[in-house]
Amino acid sequence: MPTPEELLDWDRRHFWHAFTQMAEYEPLVVERAEGCWLVDVHGRRYLDGVSSLWCNLHGHRHPRIEAAIVDQLGKAAHATTLGMSNPPAIELARRLAELAPGDLNHVFFSSDGSCAVEAALKIAFQYWLQCDAPQPTKRKFLAFDNAYHGDTLGSTAVGGIERFHALYKPLLFDVVRLPPPDMRLGGAAFHLGALEEVLAAQHEQLAAVVVEPMLQGAAGMVLQPPGYLRGLRELTERYGVLLIADEIVTGFARTGRMFACEHEGVTPDLLCLGKSLTAGYLPMAATIATEEVYRAFLGPYVSGRTFHHGHTYGGNPLAAAAACASLDLIIEERVLEEAVSRKSRQLAQSLAPLAHHPNVREVRQLGMIAAVELAADGRTHQPFPSSDRLGYQVCKRTTAQGVWLRPLGDVVVVMPPLSISEAELELLGRVLCESVDAVCGVK
Repeated sequence: MPTPEELLDWDRRHFWHAFTQMAEYEPLVVERAEGCWLVDVHGRRYLDGVSSLWCNLHGHRHPRIEAAIVDQLGKAAHATTLGMSNPPAIELARRLAELAPGDLNHVFFSSDGSCAVEAALKIAFQYWLQCDAPQPTKRKFLAFDNAYHGDTLGSTAVGGIERFHALYKPLLFDVVRLPPPDMRLGGAAFHLGALEEVLAAQHEQLAAVVVEPMLQGAAGMVLQPPGYLRGLRELTERYGVLLIADEIVTGFARTGRMFACEHEGVTPDLLCLGKSLTAGYLPMAATIATEEVYRAFLGPYVSGRTFHHGHTYGGNPLAAAAACASLDLIIEERVLEEAVSRKSRQLAQSLAPLAHHPNVREVRQLGMIAAVELAADGRTHQPFPSSDRLGYQVCKRTTAQGVWLRPLGDVVVVMPPLSISEAELELLGRVLCESVDAVCGVK
């Protein structure tokens, strides 16, 4: 067995980490995990305050999910879903169809959220070529500034965060873009007015609008004004443009509903899921289509209507078994009720001391998703110089105090497993408050 020192050395030398400047990388090697806690190779424990990047819904080492994976491992670890199927994937598809709003009944599996969005973009493009009334001019997409939808080329194109994607612009297709529907910049009517102006002028060229429902995740958990999502759905229907809802962050009870679209009674044409789909156990994502969209892909082989797209591990039986077990837990452990009623209120209470902190612009929360935005002056919203990396400094300090958090610039995201206890929530809030004070120099 390699020593901890060898692992750290090999990590620096050979492991190229995502979204990480390797010249400045400081290894943190997690050896094991249990419940809401991570344990590194030196035995140090860290409360997982961001669900291992927003996906470990029920924490780590849940016996029900592990048992489901082991049981399936004794049957089949993998079987292609190109022209064949397997029981766990069939069951999961049926259950997702039952849970998803409206007539979202047809599930296309892939390996991660970026691929789920990529599939949705291609489905929307192909739909307009072969629906009952084809409109081949519909080949553009409308997306929003500060949006994040993944890192494959299509999902990168509809993303709107410059620091992630500007370098790759020569590789990307053009996108019609609007300012983010940020409730701090105006109410629903204001943002919908700007949207309708674009739809009225360009709907004949637009295949779909791509949106993160209720909040923009990687933008810093930025909330949309009430009524915006409902209005967006109404406008896309009026102007004959498909709606793609990216619920990779917000799906599976995180916001207090199974899917964020349900907050405003919205059924998109395509729903993208990932991250918490398997509760963080195995890679899996899904793109769910309505009956109308799905029907456009049906016909004899010679019609060419087939969706010529797929992933080697799409519908993997181990991942599907884990996802089914996670859905069981959401129902049996009353996760929605707990997240909405008790734990989200306690999370708000634990972060309340920061709401009036001189170096906090805003504390935002929807269900069990929260963010603390730092600022040099919380009253005037003057930001810290980006080179100061205040968000990174705060999270570095919380980690040293046994709470692992990860920033988005100077926004500290808080998204713990939904299984977190009251004592763990109290610890998370206390350590974060103390760390903001210490880094910002507040006595």
